Amino acid sequence: MNTMTYKGYTARLDYDDEDKLIVGRILGIRDIVSFHGEAVTEVEHAFHEAVDDYLEACAKLGQAPNKPASGKLMLRIPQEVHHAALVAAQASGKSLNQWAAETISKAATR
Repeated sequence: MNTMTYKGYTARLDYDDEDKLIVGRILGIRDIVSFHGEAVTEVEHAFHEAVDDYLEACAKLGQAPNKPASGKLMLRIPQEVHHAALVAAQASGKSLNQWAAETISKAATR
């Protein structure tokens, strides 16, 4: 997956073969913010402009912009998975939160 980051917002980039464009969409927020361009420098500029416009629009509307992530994560997992994770965390000498954060971080950055 190709991504770029600006002001804490990350966008996914895909190539649209039909329109011959690089199309991007900001990830991790409820609002839909997208942009496009024909070359990487054009897409990067369009991404920065999209983030800046989004933040400006939120300010004008008196709304807080969606944050890419709050740092809080609530999961519903099967009881046996929860138990196995708890045992793995304790075996490694970590809290479940520390263990889960490290495990998710490793999986997300591959």
